[in-house]
Amino acid sequence: MKRLKLIAVIIIFIGFCSFKFSDGPDKNKIILENIIQILNVGHFNPAVVNDNFSEKVFKLYIKNLDNGKRFLVKSDIDELKKYEYLIDDQIKKGSFDFFNLSVKLLDNRTNEMKDFYKELLSKPFDFNSEETINMDYENLSNSKDLFDLKESWRKWIKYQVLVKIDDAMDVQEKAIKDKDSTYKKIKSFEEIESESRAKVLKTNNDWFKRISQVEKIDRLSAYINAMVACYDPHTEYFPPKQKEDFDISMSGKLEGIGATLQEKDGYIKVSNIVPGSPAAKTGKLKAGDLIIKVAQGDAEPVDVVDMRLDNAVKLIRGKKGTEVRLTIKKIDGSIEILPIIRDVIVIEDGYAKSALLKDDKENGVIGYIKLPQFYADFANRNGRRCFTDMKNEIEKLNRENVKGLILDLRFNGGGSLQDVVDMAGLFIKNGPIVQVKGNSGMPSVLSDNDPSIQFDKPLVVLVNSFSASASEIFAAAMQDYKRAVIIGSTSTYGKGTVQRFVDLDEYLAMADDTLKPLGSLKLTIQKFYRINGGSTQLKGVTPDIILPDVYNYLKVGESEMDYPMQWSQVNPVNYNVWNSTINFSDIKQKSKARTDKSEVMNLINESSLRLEKLDKEKTVTLNLTKYRKEQLKLNEESKKYENIEKEIPQLVASTLKSDDEEMKSDTVKQSRAKTWLKDIKKDAYIYEAVKVIEDLK
Repeated sequence: MKRLKLIAVIIIFIGFCSFKFSDGPDKNKIILENIIQILNVGHFNPAVVNDNFSEKVFKLYIKNLDNGKRFLVKSDIDELKKYEYLIDDQIKKGSFDFFNLSVKLLDNRTNEMKDFYKELLSKPFDFNSEETINMDYENLSNSKDLFDLKESWRKWIKYQVLVKIDDAMDVQEKAIKDKDSTYKKIKSFEEIESESRAKVLKTNNDWFKRISQVEKIDRLSAYINAMVACYDPHTEYFPPKQKEDFDISMSGKLEGIGATLQEKDGYIKVSNIVPGSPAAKTGKLKAGDLIIKVAQGDAEPVDVVDMRLDNAVKLIRGKKGTEVRLTIKKIDGSIEILPIIRDVIVIEDGYAKSALLKDDKENGVIGYIKLPQFYADFANRNGRRCFTDMKNEIEKLNRENVKGLILDLRFNGGGSLQDVVDMAGLFIKNGPIVQVKGNSGMPSVLSDNDPSIQFDKPLVVLVNSFSASASEIFAAAMQDYKRAVIIGSTSTYGKGTVQRFVDLDEYLAMADDTLKPLGSLKLTIQKFYRINGGSTQLKGVTPDIILPDVYNYLKVGESEMDYPMQWSQVNPVNYNVWNSTINFSDIKQKSKARTDKSEVMNLINESSLRLEKLDKEKTVTLNLTKYRKEQLKLNEESKKYENIEKEIPQLVASTLKSDDEEMKSDTVKQSRAKTWLKDIKKDAYIYEAVKVIEDLK
């Protein structure tokens, strides 16, 4: 209720502040001023827009503007630096002088380098010289001048060619060693070098083409996001197209034809057809086909050759039941016009799915559910939700009489707050799940009020350093109730804040409707707290059982972000722990004994330390002989860690009977399920979770 009141306050306040400019509509100005007004009223911790704020925005924007240090030189940065403490004044005046100057300088340098890399690639490089390249772009300073910038580009292009040569020589040497008859011609070094330069030329041509297709709204959003990110890392401006993509990712569905597309040499190429989709039902659209024109029904077709991929996709997508006509160039060169009636496309990979697991030495089966995100169709009250899907998956597993459940939340970045509250209720009788608090007043408690328990057997929750937000709420609640054993890396991500989307179109004056759509603002409105009063912000959730993780030594998590909110705590609420007799100390000891003896777990730990060491080595040789020697050494070292990806003989994984029935006549689904089960059988974390369930039963 408090969240609804807050949004209502934002709407009312901005409703009285709708902008209409006498000097004509300025879309950028309207977007920015609306965003600042909304943040001032609705953000959990509104920023004071002053010189200190200006300095933060400047540093963040410059950091992201040319993060590879590929274009801007010191004099460019110095020219922009005169605005370092003036951005706050620019915001108040609705001025974009700083932004416009940054775009102009970047465009000028881009045009200079566009011709220079072609010149570099017109002749062979000397790979016998003793020189190196520094790959630590984050900590590198911008080039001193144009001469220095060109030298940086020379090394960068040379490095790209070096990598291509090394790859080609590896392929040729292996073919010779294996006496591969399909490898038709042994090439000289000169031929390999020339072909490598041609490949790098094409790669850079494609890159510069994409740069040239960047639209004004993309650049504006980068500038605005440098501002709003100074409030906190999760406040973000979404241009209309980006918001549409976000909604698709959260709902797991879109309206279109069901074809995966890619940009290839200026053409829109079909790379995959979604089974059962409108595109698949025609039987005529195939992977490899090129889309050259798109028409809406009987309207004139629009040429999409050399069009930006997302703009072409926008033309192809559309409302269910409408017709799109594609002009297709087939693989044999023939041209065909293909009408397709759009429909709802379901992206199954984003949904919850389950399997049956067992240790071949034990009796009985264990349920496993992979939940990629806490998805929900926010635009449709009756749309698909992860809570409903989870409930259905658990019902199916109960029919299989599983003796325990593993819920895998690794790499789950969160999602719907309501769904995580409802989902936690499937595993407890009733009670509080999480506390949420705005920037004033007392916390609100979000509870499960349903006394029924859908699953009361042993539960293990798998997490890692990429498990964030709603994943952390669930893991924390299960940990506080002592309902589950949490297994994972040293800590989860550490995001303890709640966001809401605000549609900027709602705050336009009536006369400005022609400017729509403006996009949306995702802003942080609350922090959430555990029922024990603690917070996951920055600290995350510490698992009960900590396993070696390849990401343990890498910089991952909220604490590594710019301007994160600080950790805080509130009073605990009353709750009753699960009436089980889990001996956590005993469970931990048994797990530690296994992992200490596990070859795979020890290899994972060694691999993590190795990656940490490699991450610190930022200097790379440009001498071909030395580079190939170093790569050979790295490849030999990496062979040691191949056992991490081997199947675990004792781990048995299978699909559910109900899913087998559904997949009976769908060979594509059968193939995907087979691949997924194979991946499960290679996962040492899942196997350890199985062993923990065995210890719990």
